[in-house]
Amino acid sequence: MDFDFNTPRIMARSRRKKKRTPLLLMLLALVGTIFLLTNRQSVTPTEARVAPVEATIQAAPPISEIQREILEGAISPGDTITSLLSAYFSPREIHELGQQSRGVFPLSNICAGQPYKICLSDGSFEQFEYDIDRDDQLIIRHGEEGFDVERIAIDYTVETGLIEGTITSSLFEAVADIGESAELAMNLADIFAWDINFILDIRAGDSFKALVEKRFREGQPAGYGRILAAEFTNQGETFRAFLFKDGDNPASYYDANGKSLRKAFLKAPLAFSRISSGFTMKRFHPISKTWKAHPAIDYAAPTGTPIKAVGDATIIKIGYTQYNGNFIKLRHNNSYETLYLHMSRFGKGMKQGKKVSQGTVIGYVGSTGLATGPHLCFRMFQNGTPVNPYKIKAPAATPISRERMAEFQAMSVPLLSRLQGSDSQQAKAEPDDGGVRPQ
Repeated sequence: MDFDFNTPRIMARSRRKKKRTPLLLMLLALVGTIFLLTNRQSVTPTEARVAPVEATIQAAPPISEIQREILEGAISPGDTITSLLSAYFSPREIHELGQQSRGVFPLSNICAGQPYKICLSDGSFEQFEYDIDRDDQLIIRHGEEGFDVERIAIDYTVETGLIEGTITSSLFEAVADIGESAELAMNLADIFAWDINFILDIRAGDSFKALVEKRFREGQPAGYGRILAAEFTNQGETFRAFLFKDGDNPASYYDANGKSLRKAFLKAPLAFSRISSGFTMKRFHPISKTWKAHPAIDYAAPTGTPIKAVGDATIIKIGYTQYNGNFIKLRHNNSYETLYLHMSRFGKGMKQGKKVSQGTVIGYVGSTGLATGPHLCFRMFQNGTPVNPYKIKAPAATPISRERMAEFQAMSVPLLSRLQGSDSQQAKAEPDDGGVRPQ
């Protein structure tokens, strides 16, 4: 007997399962399609279809900045190149530097008061800068193969302006009243020193004008350059000066006609002072209390005031005596000699036989020897006989050559126009050098 194990209930359940299977498959297919469509929308055509990978990128270490430092100051008395640079170089290296620098600028000549800079890079020496004078600078650099030493011109910005003033008491005060420095007063006095005695001749109401180069260094005022042209009215008489370089001769000052302002002798050996005793053959001496001849001129001035040689000369005597104190005697030519007494000290390098140029500082005012106070006793001799310096008619130097006269006039005419104008606006100096090339 056959038995049917699929009972009606079991068979019905089997039929329901068969009906559910297609539905489940359809549902799974629909879910899969939706999933694929969703993923496609989140991936752009240019994106790589790869499984996401977590990556760690390390940043490059920061580049350290070079630490630069500038040590600056002024040379102090007693400073040497060794004391300034010993922290950066061995004694042997400094000795080698001195040998190498000798042909450019002897390092033993560094002078107290002059500014300097030491430039460092990460604490190591990079450069040494030293102002030799107002115009030139010494630069020392250190490289792998030793030192690089050079002398270069200081980089100034130069502006030229018209300066003018009127004297009420002195040239110094008049210059200060218009906001300028004493350096300008000294420069003006030097230009007209052969024609005007700034101790005896100055009067209230005198006036001056000057076309002056003003220097600026790193944006800060740095003194004066050249005076291209100047005018000084003294007791109603007007003197004019134009700076010009005549061929290979040094630049000098000439009047409007091309005649040199320079003469054989300066009007006085001091720029500014007062006369305490004039030239006389009979004077009551304040110390000896007797009447004596005084064939000299005494200039009362503060101790340390510079004393200048009144003309080109040779030192024929230098020394000290009980009455004269520190003194120097100069021979100017076969006819004239000058004598300077009571100095506090001599100028640098002064010795017997040395040749000095007009205007050279040969010593400084003092009160050595028989003196009641600081002053200069100045004497002049002609053929051995005392003469009054103010009565000497000194010959002028050589005028401008004929070959250069047209060039001088073409240069001086516009400068004179600017002097006579009242325009004080400053202008750059580059377009017009006043006929003079920088020295």
